[in-house]
Amino acid sequence: MIRLPIADRAGVRRAALDLIRADKRAVVAMVALNAVAAVAGLTGPWLLGHIVDAVAENRASVHLVDRLALGILLCTLTQILLGRSAMAIGYRFGERTAARIRESYLDRVLALPPALAERVPAGDLTARGTADVNAVATTLRDAVPEVLIAAAQAVFVLVAVFFLDPVLGGVAVLGLSGIAVATRWYLRRARTAYLDEGAAGSALADELTAAVAGARTVEALGLLERRAEHARQVLAGARRTRLRTLFLRTVFYPSVDVSYVIPVVSVLLIGGALYTHGLLTLGEVAAAALYLRQLAVPLDAILIWLEQLQSSGASFARLEGLAALPTAFPGGKLPVGDRIEVHDVRYAYAGAADVLRGVDLTVRPGERLALVGPSGAGKSTLGRLLAGVDRPRTGTVTTGGVPVAELPPDLLRRQVVLVTQEHHVFRETLRANLTLAAPDATDEDLHAALAVVGADWARELPDGLGTVLGGAGYALDGAAAQQIALARVVLADPHTVILDEATALLDPATARAAERALAAVLHSRTVIAIAHRLQTAHDADRVAVMEAGRLVELGTHDDLVAAGGTYAALWRTWHG
Repeated sequence: MIRLPIADRAGVRRAALDLIRADKRAVVAMVALNAVAAVAGLTGPWLLGHIVDAVAENRASVHLVDRLALGILLCTLTQILLGRSAMAIGYRFGERTAARIRESYLDRVLALPPALAERVPAGDLTARGTADVNAVATTLRDAVPEVLIAAAQAVFVLVAVFFLDPVLGGVAVLGLSGIAVATRWYLRRARTAYLDEGAAGSALADELTAAVAGARTVEALGLLERRAEHARQVLAGARRTRLRTLFLRTVFYPSVDVSYVIPVVSVLLIGGALYTHGLLTLGEVAAAALYLRQLAVPLDAILIWLEQLQSSGASFARLEGLAALPTAFPGGKLPVGDRIEVHDVRYAYAGAADVLRGVDLTVRPGERLALVGPSGAGKSTLGRLLAGVDRPRTGTVTTGGVPVAELPPDLLRRQVVLVTQEHHVFRETLRANLTLAAPDATDEDLHAALAVVGADWARELPDGLGTVLGGAGYALDGAAAQQIALARVVLADPHTVILDEATALLDPATARAAERALAAVLHSRTVIAIAHRLQTAHDADRVAVMEAGRLVELGTHDDLVAAGGTYAALWRTWHG
């Protein structure tokens, strides 16, 4: 297993700016509307200050007060309408940007080299693709518009206070310094704490995945208490990280709440003193106090979302970390020809001895090669290397002169396809399951591919190719699911197909029919069959015999039987 990287702050900033540039017209419109709405919101306290001054100076007529009150009402309505319009634009921006995040994540995962994708912790990848993507999407949809609106309002409010009186503006800024100190303390600790929380969440997802996948093994070997103890340790780690982020919030929020009151009190005290000395009017002091009281609303919105921004920022860093992983194809020459060459290949699983030891093999274009040998001989491991799923520890595996493991997924699928006993049927229509291999295939092509592998049951489905499979839809048995996997191979039409016990779940008659059909369809294609059914080897052009990680025999069926070696012994055992 390998640890997925995490992007640094600069990488996250660049990614965020790229997302904003991708929809900059919406961002400009949102900011402009927010600015106008903020100006409209500032007019109300200013007009109210005029009313106070008029009353204090005994020049307030009913007509003047009504006119100023009507102005306050109109400004408030304008602010509401412009603010709601800006928020609507912001939400649409957020949804489009969230879609870009999800698509980018999926593209990066699908672009991973198969050899790398196999070694990535499934729980970590799942957590990043679900919890982290949702956190970033929610923030972009909700937080970004609200924070932009609040920031515009806060800036304009402070400018308005300075416009009323620079002294009161300076007092307000000094009173707000407590928020700056508390925010700095929080931000210095928050990113690390939320990254730790995300890592603990990935570890927990890994533990749950392993527990579900290995439940029967754990029960059979009596390992329940050991696994439970390990799960408790993982849960304890997740709990510690969450308590850490909770502690940061419990210190940060009360500090900010206290800091809201200080500027208002300071302005009233200093403003009152200036009023008594005739340096300010009562209306100006009241307007400044109202402005600063109004400032609490946008600041509260910003600081409430600050916690969410830290959490989603950590999630964004985890998502952008995938960009640091190597892509499948670093660039260079394309495969020339279909010849597969295996030269002095050695391979070992993590922490174990070599399971392949100096294998040399050439697979000629268009031939049918059978890989046989006892269990544990390395047949399936060699098949994974030939398909580019794994990369050899030493030596090379090439197709057309290019290392198979370095081909991008789309090009790799046109070169080599591995079909194993493991298959997946999506909870989608039969048509959608098949067009994964050939998006442009017609219904006639899909029916022809199903007919090739003997899936006659497909024509009896209630909705034909539109029938939903799995879940609450049509239930498939193992044989039918494997036939769908084989039909995908027919549709993909690669030059080399590796069958690793691909027909194991079919009954003998159906399996033989499917193998004959595949052989007919893949005429002039290369077929590498890994199987314990030696009848497959009998029909092959050549047979490669594996034993203890080495290629010990290579030749035709008749030659190897006549040689009386390992293959001959396997053949005699097969026939009793």
